[in-house]
Amino acid sequence: MTSLAADRWTLVAVATVIVGLVAVLGGVATEIGAWYEGLRFPSWRPPNWLFGPAWTLIFLLTATSGVLAWEQAPDDRARLWLLGLFGVNAVLNIAWSPLFFKLRRPDWALVELVFLWLSILSLVIAVGAISTVAGALLAPYLAWVSFAGFLNWTMVELNKPFETYWPRQRRRAENA
Repeated sequence: MTSLAADRWTLVAVATVIVGLVAVLGGVATEIGAWYEGLRFPSWRPPNWLFGPAWTLIFLLTATSGVLAWEQAPDDRARLWLLGLFGVNAVLNIAWSPLFFKLRRPDWALVELVFLWLSILSLVIAVGAISTVAGALLAPYLAWVSFAGFLNWTMVELNKPFETYWPRQRRRAENA
């Protein structure tokens, strides 16, 4: 079997493409429209413009963390484990936006966010065991999602109950 080790530029390119894909898929599912603006928000909610730069920084740090951990992983088994953890995290990261914005279910998004948070904590622990620096680079991601979780929870409390939302049926009713 060929080793999974790769040169740094290949790793950087792959990590950049992956985090770019996660960012685009999450961004496409994020609709800041009348429904969202009609929700009640806590007074301490950050302005909408802050989310883009925050996520950009988080994705850059996550990609850097992944590259460092991959390079310093002791063997291919550890690299496959990292790949699995980052993969699960990417899926969970993407899944939050459609739950919140497309299905208009902040309550379901909050439940999903618990799993996202746990996946980030798992990354911090696994990556940190390989490289302290790589693990530390994930701390802002964990902090931001912790903050976002509290914001999500507060919005659920301020706006509940949420009705079941089926996009086609609702859109037809709204357009009638």
